[in-house]
Amino acid sequence: MGKTFLILFLIAFSFLFYVGMSIYFHFPEKFNETPERKWEKLDEKAWSLYRQGLYADSIKTGKKALVFAEKSFNSNHINVAKSLNSLALLYDKQGKYLEAEPFYKRALEIREKALGPDHPDLGTYLNNLGVLYINQGKHLEAEPFYKRALEIREKALAPDHPDVGESLCNLGQIHKIQGKYVEAEVLYKRALEIREKALGPDHPDVGNSLVRIGSLYIIQGKYVEAEAFYKRALEIREKKLGLNHFDVAIPLNNLGSLYVIQGKYSEAEPLLTRALAIMEKDGPNHPCVAKCLQNMAKMCGDRGQYVQAESFYKRILEIQEKALDMDHPDLAVTLNNLARLYCDQGKYAEAEALYKRSLAIGEKVFGSDHSNLGAPLGNLAGIYEKQGKYSEAEALYKRSLTIEEKVFGSDHPSLGTTLNNLAELYRIQGQYAQAEPLYARALTIMEKSFGPNHHNVATILNNIALLYRKISKEKDAEVLEKRAAAIYSIKR
Repeated sequence: MGKTFLILFLIAFSFLFYVGMSIYFHFPEKFNETPERKWEKLDEKAWSLYRQGLYADSIKTGKKALVFAEKSFNSNHINVAKSLNSLALLYDKQGKYLEAEPFYKRALEIREKALGPDHPDLGTYLNNLGVLYINQGKHLEAEPFYKRALEIREKALAPDHPDVGESLCNLGQIHKIQGKYVEAEVLYKRALEIREKALGPDHPDVGNSLVRIGSLYIIQGKYVEAEAFYKRALEIREKKLGLNHFDVAIPLNNLGSLYVIQGKYSEAEPLLTRALAIMEKDGPNHPCVAKCLQNMAKMCGDRGQYVQAESFYKRILEIQEKALDMDHPDLAVTLNNLARLYCDQGKYAEAEALYKRSLAIGEKVFGSDHSNLGAPLGNLAGIYEKQGKYSEAEALYKRSLTIEEKVFGSDHPSLGTTLNNLAELYRIQGQYAQAEPLYARALTIMEKSFGPNHHNVATILNNIALLYRKISKEKDAEVLEKRAAAIYSIKR
């Protein structure tokens, strides 16, 4: 019995040894795989899952990679920092900014300790934190990270290095948010020049610079220039990244937004629909989805499709209130837009509450005279006007006018809107002499900004006609009314 057992044991052992050695000789890399390679595979798998849209699994695998790195290497090892940075990026790209922040900070701390305070590799970690804060609407927190990254890179790298271009572009964004448009344009264009020289004219990073400049031009009312930059950015990204890449959705959305502003709804709709379909592949609650829905909601509101517009705005608020702080400027924009929709439907009490909340966020984040305050000030003034609170409305319109003239100059379309609104306030109070020159100036601005057949032009023409009828200029009024009717009859 004992001999039989021993023989069976030796046979089994020999078989297992043979199988084991066969596996070893056929797949030696499985046995010789270093901790470095095992960690790399986990990190690669996390990003592969992300690209497949399996976001929860990508986070789970990213955490496994971090745990493995912490066990396999010392606490200040570069792979630990890389895992922290990867995990932060995975959270960041899903709009989970609060979860991302501590991982970014710890990664920066490790690399700074290992490399010293002036190593160019720190630029990536500093920029990532800056981008995170921008996404959260915390531009004051972002600025020192961007500035430090630029200082390090300019000191350590060539002046036309692509990383210097990235830092210039990011710092330009800070200036744009702060309303310093001249400074922003200088930095954006310098970044574009560096990227075109270093990377070639069709590199995706060149597309990023083009998008940034286009967005700046929209704020300044330079729509023709903005369209050209957006179209070139879209062409580059489609060519280099494919038609359905997430980064292609950004210029699609921006170009669609421009067409909505211009009232070119038939051109805007297919672009926005395509952008939304691409963005939703990264999850229906991503903050970028909210930005695309914002443009679709505005388009519906402009067309009088109030139910559809309201459903979009409520979905946007749901996304933003989950992903963003309660004083994020993107939230203020949504509140302002939903309030305007309510105002168009005569729901003044609901609109007033939202306008006040939007204005409070803007004043807290940007200060009392930032360009972002012009719209909520003017809109709240409109509510007061409809309620017969004319002195309160006049004060807000004038404050909005002062801000817009200071920030945008004398011919920006936002200024045209405010001039028209203040003129309307004077007209309904019978102050015709004060109203007429404001209407004339508003009309000139709108025709210059949008062309002679835009609905904003028609609105002002009708308002001037109402004024003319009050001062017995019946024939002049009739001419303007006919022109306005012809504009409204154009299919959009």
